[in-house]
Amino acid sequence: MSGGPRVAGIDPGTVSFDVCALVDGEVVLERSFRTVEVGADPAPLVQALVAHGPFELVLGPAGYGLPLVPGDQVGERELALIVLVREDEPHGPVGVGGMRSIVSALIAAGLPLVFGPGAIHLPTIPAHRKWNRIDLGTADKVASVALCIVDQARRLAIDFAETAFVMLELGGGFSAAVAVDGGRIVDGLGGSAGPIGARACGALDAEVAYLLGGALSKRTVFSGGALDPRGELDLSAGLAELRRDPRHREGWLALEEGAAKAALALTASAPAPREILVAGRLAQAPGVIEALGERLAAVAPVRAVAGVGAGASAAAHGAAVLADGLAGGRYSALVERLGVAEASGSVLDHLRVHGADQIRLR
Repeated sequence: MSGGPRVAGIDPGTVSFDVCALVDGEVVLERSFRTVEVGADPAPLVQALVAHGPFELVLGPAGYGLPLVPGDQVGERELALIVLVREDEPHGPVGVGGMRSIVSALIAAGLPLVFGPGAIHLPTIPAHRKWNRIDLGTADKVASVALCIVDQARRLAIDFAETAFVMLELGGGFSAAVAVDGGRIVDGLGGSAGPIGARACGALDAEVAYLLGGALSKRTVFSGGALDPRGELDLSAGLAELRRDPRHREGWLALEEGAAKAALALTASAPAPREILVAGRLAQAPGVIEALGERLAAVAPVRAVAGVGAGASAAAHGAAVLADGLAGGRYSALVERLGVAEASGSVLDHLRVHGADQIRLR
């Protein structure tokens, strides 16, 4: 086997935590763990990684993102910025509540962790597009973009710097869209600020937020979606049946139309995408790619992102790609192009609305 770096990446999904490891850019491990289970007991996740080490670098589950912070520098402030739970809210949805324990367990295991940026930390997005935004694409969406860049560059035989697309990630909880132009992220509509998701409401009408008042919680952000508004369905399997179920017809229409609207909106920032690339759990549902292709035919061809094995998500694979580049591997040029090493600031830096100075995180 070649002497390239041994690295790994983790995708903290709403439905599953996925892990991918690479040696010299080639996949050697793909595993998926149910989020509810790993949140209660992170040991199987940690053991799977340790068993396939030692690693030169592991890109950890960074939630809303950190500006490339090593694991040994992650304290209470950094954990708070990863999960973004208000000081007055003791509990959050499954996945949010377990994230702190998972991150702590990974750090305690002595893994060479680094926690990567969300889109809002990247210098490639102009400052004015960050105003009053936190979620332009979480850290796992940045990872998915990395895989999409690799995929498009390989298929079209172009340099990373020539890639241009809108990525739609349709996950088991959230839907998000990210615009890439010239191999760089230039804009995004993150899952909590973008189109409706399977489980999550997406961008919330400000008047709804106002009227909810004290009832507005982190659980609100994870609710109200098109297929599973109360978090009662198991979206890890049975997508074909769910697709055929007439009770969910309008839900699928909402998802598809919302995703198409997001892609169209982002052409204002990336006007000439070569493709619309679709990642995420719902991209595997029968007919979804074709439905989006019909809606977006005038913009660009719609394709499912390639290069993902059966055992891990696009975000986990992309996180491993980023780790490889950061460790000096074959994807170094990609990491440099994305500006990951120049990530800076906090997700709270660009808020201009009244009351933003009173935000207190738990």
